[in-house]
Amino acid sequence: MVDREIRKYQKNTELLIRKLPFQRLVREIAQLFKHDMRFQSHAVLALQEAAEAYLVGLFEDTNLCAIHSKRVTVMSKDVQLARRIRVERL
Repeated sequence: MVDREIRKYQKNTELLIRKLPFQRLVREIAQLFKHDMRFQSHAVLALQEAAEAYLVGLFEDTNLCAIHSKRVTVMSKDVQLARRIRVERL
């Protein structure tokens, strides 16, 4: 059942994060750096595309780490290992 759902989302090319909450998050983060920052709608969409592409890749690597450990369940230590292998700051 889970495999079917995973395959469904893998075939899907639409964005999975809802646009308005993502837009609010972008604006909230931008406020930390500069007040009254404005974004073109295409810019926010590009940020969302990039964020989702990053997350998909991270989850793929995380799943591989779990499989390598002979587990089916993904754990936080798998995410940490995937990020470390990718040479990302933890």
